[in-house]
Amino acid sequence: MKNLLIIVGVVLLLYVSYRVFRYVSLDSELDKKIENGAVILDVRTETEFEMGHIEGSVNISLGSIRERYVELDTSKTYITCCSHGLRSIKVESLLKERGFKKVYNGGVWSDLEEMVSQISQKK
Repeated sequence: MKNLLIIVGVVLLLYVSYRVFRYVSLDSELDKKIENGAVILDVRTETEFEMGHIEGSVNISLGSIRERYVELDTSKTYITCCSHGLRSIKVESLLKERGFKKVYNGGVWSDLEEMVSQISQKK
C-alpha cells in the first residue's frame, strides 16, 4: 500500500510539473496574434497531422523544418504547435536562430484549436 501511494504521488507530481511547464512556456496573447492573421505551424509528423489538425494550419514536421523553413515568410507571424508542446518549442527556437522575429509557442495543437474555435465563434 505504501509503495502504491508513493507511485501515485510521483505520477501526480510529474503531471502537475508538466502542466505548469506547459502554461509557463506558452507565449502570451496568442488569441490576438491569431485574430491578426498569424499562421499556425503544426510541427507534428504528416501522419499525426492527418489524424487531426487545426483548419488552415501549415504542417512542416520538426524532422523536416531544417530544410523546409525556406518555404516560410520571415515577415509573417507564426505560432508553432505539436502534440505535447515540446517540439513546438524546438521549432520556435530553430526559426528564431534563422532570422524569424515573430515566432511564438502555441503548445498543444488541440488546446490551440479550442482557442481558434472560440475566436471563430466571436466573429
